[in-house]
This record gives sequence, C-alpha cells and structure tokens, in this order.
Amino acid sequence: MGYNLGMRPKKTAGKKQVRKLTKIGGGASYSLALPVEIIRKFKWKERQKLTVTVDLKNKKLVIRDWKG
Repeated sequence: MGYNLGMRPKKTAGKKQVRKLTKIGGGASYSLALPVEIIRKFKWKERQKLTVTVDLKNKKLVIRDWKG
C-alpha cells in the first residue's frame, strides 16, 4: 500500500495485517487500530460516524460509512 511513515511494518500473513484488540474505558469497550492506508483510501475523517455490522455466522465485522 505504500504509507510506511518510518514505522516498522506490522506482522502480516499474506495481505492481512495483524492488529491487537485493546481494552479501553475501564473495560467496558474495546478498540482496534485500523491501518492509516485504509482510512485514507475510504476518505474517512476523525470522529466520522461509522456503522458496524456483526456477522456471527462468519465471525466478521463490517464497517461502513454512516449515512444520516
């Protein structure tokens, strides 16, 4: 993708980037850091509203732009 910014590349398995799930807010919520390349590609901005759809059958999260 191209935006290294002088940081060490994350561990990858093929094209998948490995990310850590982090507990925040006293344990009531979790966060997941997305690669900056993806944020730029989708033209998302800080504090932008997004929807998260949970697919329990396939164990997937789908993140989309919120259309108000």
